Amino acid sequence: MSSYLSARELAAGVRAGEWSAASSLEEYLGAIDESDGEVHAFNVVTADDARATAAAIDEAVAAGRDPGPLAGVPVALKDNLCTHGVATTCSSLILEGWVPPYDATVVSRLREAGALIVGKTNLDEFAMAGSTENSAFGPTRNPHDTTRVPGGSSGGSAASVAAGFTPLALGSDTGGSIRQPAALCGVVGMKPTYGRVSRYGLVAFASSLDQIGPFARTVDDAALLFEVIAGRDPLDATSIPEPVPAVSEQLDRGVEGLRVGVVGELMGEGIAPDVAARVHEASEALRAAGAKVEDASVPASIFGLSAYYLIAPAEASSNLARFDGVRYGLRVDAPNTNDMMVATRTQGFGAEVKRRIMLGTYALSAGYYDAYYGKAQKVRTLIIRDFAAAYDRFDVLLSPTSPTTAFPLGDKTADPMAMYMNDVCTIPSNLSGDPAISVPYGTGDDGLPVGVQVLAPALGEEVMFRVAATLEASVS
Repeated sequence: MSSYLSARELAAGVRAGEWSAASSLEEYLGAIDESDGEVHAFNVVTADDARATAAAIDEAVAAGRDPGPLAGVPVALKDNLCTHGVATTCSSLILEGWVPPYDATVVSRLREAGALIVGKTNLDEFAMAGSTENSAFGPTRNPHDTTRVPGGSSGGSAASVAAGFTPLALGSDTGGSIRQPAALCGVVGMKPTYGRVSRYGLVAFASSLDQIGPFARTVDDAALLFEVIAGRDPLDATSIPEPVPAVSEQLDRGVEGLRVGVVGELMGEGIAPDVAARVHEASEALRAAGAKVEDASVPASIFGLSAYYLIAPAEASSNLARFDGVRYGLRVDAPNTNDMMVATRTQGFGAEVKRRIMLGTYALSAGYYDAYYGKAQKVRTLIIRDFAAAYDRFDVLLSPTSPTTAFPLGDKTADPMAMYMNDVCTIPSNLSGDPAISVPYGTGDDGLPVGVQVLAPALGEEVMFRVAATLEASVS
């Protein structure tokens, strides 16, 4: 029964005493036991901890207390979110077995809201790549077709929701790592405005780009989870102090009179015809619902991929310097400290992580800093300006989320550039810091899910969710 309910319905039933958190949890744990051997959404399942939390929630309900807006709702966490007492590996050998002594802020907020944390999900190592094949613990498979990738880097979280293992999950999005797997797995995935959600306890990849956000089966559930995790956090210096809007209350307002722009630069070369067709259908659905839909331009977005793959690796080379065999996880013994660090990092990091560390270190090196990293930051400024100009004309923008539907496992692993191109539509909003959401919108010619992306200006989550809800209703 519970697996057919939305997260909001499930929590409401638990809070009203219509069913127990414990009984609904067992349904989800049963689904994980039955099917995750094939999908591999999870690195670890924390069934005993979840059962203990469920029992406490049922006791609170019996005593007349409100356990919170996510009472009894199972939630999966990407394995780069620190979780007290549970290994947090980033799907890397260098962190295998490391157990954080604290919770990330988003994890604390989930616990306070009554959520049941059922496990840590697989990802591309340190969130680097777009297929969840670059994990030290093996690939995750797309529940719609297990010969295909689920997208990445948050592929385990997306697959957990798509497979019905959990109603909700959290991921992180540095260049599209929530939205792209959401599109490929046919679920809703949202990247908030940079600073809306605390990054405290997120193992950093690229600190000026990383954001934590929700996966859900519906726009309403994504809005509910966003409201729980968002808000000011004194432990994160980049946290925005403004109060979080009640976006759930905006979902039924429709799009009458809203100005919607379809981004031309994100609809051209490299976008599969069947994906482009779904975006056109989505724009027509918004027009039929009363929105004013026109072509839009964000000229500098065509340089987003190039700028990102200098800025993000540069920040990664700095952030990942802390994994040296001394402070965390793996340590490979050697005759001296320098050799120990080299041996630890050589054995502990996978090929893609090494590739990005070397690229970032090169871009930051003396003699190349201005030519590469400095120039990329100037391009980032142009992208921010071009988005601002577009939002002077439009309330939201529309584009594909991913250029194609889910591709076969192994199809792009030998060609890093082909893999990087999967993020061409999502990267620009990471560079600008603006929010964006992927909404499932039909299927491609191969019968696999297609995602349509709604982009909004900074702190524009309310209007973004309104448009997303209208799109969802037009295909349901």
